[in-house]
Amino acid sequence: MDFEVSGSLIVYVGIAIVMLTIALIFIVRSTYVKRSNSNLAAKHEGKAFSSPLEGRTKYPDVDTFGLSGTFMNYGILAAIILMILAFSWTQYEQVIDISHLLGTLDEEIEMETPRTAEPPPPPPPPPPPVIQEVPNDVSVETVIQQDQSISEETVVDAPVVIEKAAPPPPPPPPPPKEEEEEIFKVVEDQPAFPGCEGVSDKTEKKKCAETKMLQFIYGNIKYPAIARENGVEGTVYVKFVVEKDGSISAPEIVRDIGAGCGEEAMRVVNLMPKWEAGKQRGRPVRVQFNLPVKYKLE
Repeated sequence: MDFEVSGSLIVYVGIAIVMLTIALIFIVRSTYVKRSNSNLAAKHEGKAFSSPLEGRTKYPDVDTFGLSGTFMNYGILAAIILMILAFSWTQYEQVIDISHLLGTLDEEIEMETPRTAEPPPPPPPPPPPVIQEVPNDVSVETVIQQDQSISEETVVDAPVVIEKAAPPPPPPPPPPKEEEEEIFKVVEDQPAFPGCEGVSDKTEKKKCAETKMLQFIYGNIKYPAIARENGVEGTVYVKFVVEKDGSISAPEIVRDIGAGCGEEAMRVVNLMPKWEAGKQRGRPVRVQFNLPVKYKLE
C-alpha cells in the first residue's frame, strides 16, 4: 500500500527515536549502577560456572555485553523505520496560481503619446497675381543667313584631333549588404514556450504554453524591495524576438512602471529556455512577442 509522508513527520519520528534511545541508555545505565552498588563479591563467592564463556566476566550481573543483541535489534528496527519513512517522503513542487493571468497575453500595448503644443495658425493666402499688358509694337530682329554650300574649289581644313587620356576604371561595386530577415508579428504557427511538445491541437497547445510560461515567470520573478516599500503596482510590457532556433533576442522594455520592476522583468526574460520557433508556410521564421508582467501587492 502506498502512502505519503511529509518532511515534518520524518523529523518528528527521528526526534522520537533519538529521545527513546537516550531514555534507554539512561535506564540501562541506572540499572547497572544499582547492581554495581550491591555486594556482588559475596553473592558470587564460590560460584562455579558451567562454561568459560559464562564466566568471562568476574560479575555477570553487570555484564553490559549481555544486551548487545537487544540493542542491535533495536538499532536495526529504528533504521528500517527511518528508511521506510524516507522512501515514502513526498515533496511537492510549489503550485503557482496563474489562472487570472491566462487571458492577459493577447492584450494590446497601450502606448502613451506625449502632449504636443497647439498647431500654429495657417499662413495668410498669397496675393493675387499682377497682370501686365504686353505692347503691340514688338521689335523683330532680322536674321541674315549666310551661304553654307560647298563647291569643288572650297578648301576644307581637316579637324585637329586631340587625344585624351583614358579615364581610370571605376571602383568595384561594394559587396551587397546582408539584408536582415523580416520579423513577423503574426504567423501561422505562433512560437510556444517549451513543455507542450506532445499537444497536437493548436488551441490546447497555446493554452498549455501560456500556462508553462507564466509559471516560469512568476516562479522566478522577485518583487523589487523599493517597489514594495513604495506600493508600486502595474503592468510592465517587454517585447523580444523568438529566433528561428527558439532562442530569445533583442529584449526591450516597451512600458515600465519604475522602481526596478522593468529591470526585474528583463532579468527573468533573459533566463528563459529556448522556445519552439514560430513557423510561416512550414519554415521557421523570426517572430516578435509582447509579454505583459503584472506586479500586484498582496
